[in-house]
Amino acid sequence: MRFYINVLLFSFLLAVASCGSNNEKKKEKVENEVSQKEPEKVEKQNNIIFFGNSLTAGYGVESEEAFAGLTQKRLDSLSYEYNVINAGVSGETTASGLSRVEWVVKRQPVDIFVLELGGNDGLRGIKPEETDKNLRAIIDKVRSIHPEVKILLAGMMVPPNMGQAYAEEFQKIFPKIAEDKNVNLIPFLLKDVGGEAELNLPDGIHPTPEGHKIVAETVWKNLKPLL
Repeated sequence: MRFYINVLLFSFLLAVASCGSNNEKKKEKVENEVSQKEPEKVEKQNNIIFFGNSLTAGYGVESEEAFAGLTQKRLDSLSYEYNVINAGVSGETTASGLSRVEWVVKRQPVDIFVLELGGNDGLRGIKPEETDKNLRAIIDKVRSIHPEVKILLAGMMVPPNMGQAYAEEFQKIFPKIAEDKNVNLIPFLLKDVGGEAELNLPDGIHPTPEGHKIVAETVWKNLKPLL
């Protein structure tokens, strides 16, 4: 992760106790020192926030092995001047994401916002209409703070053991939101990884480092046009 530089403005009160040539020289010297200490302008950073749950956080793997970390490596290797901010929190639902998103996006400029939430809603059997409502509210909140932001929504699916009707209704949430809110869509974040035992940890949910490499490729295909 990169660190942010806060520019501190210094003000100096110059007091001249008496007049005379010696004091004038001292004053000139101090003024020259002050001018030399004027802070440099800091250019706006190009930030990409990955906002999600344990998938984004990289549960069970090193941070640089997770798809957000791999995306930063690729950006750097291709000389894209973007800073990836991993704002993933394990266990996050769309409701808890909505409660913290304002705090996250107000902290720095945001050029691209990758929204990866909903999976935990599905695993908990939360009503699809609630997930839909929360995701829309997150998008609205981010845009209210950063009107020019580009948003990439990561589509998700739930296992069939949640019930066929529920799984189908859940899957429809993401493309509908993308269409209604005019945001970009990753049709299925875990394409070629979900359900593949060798690409997931023993829990069958979270990708291994090899699985994250595939997820990173899926993300990149949809992220690159936004850069």
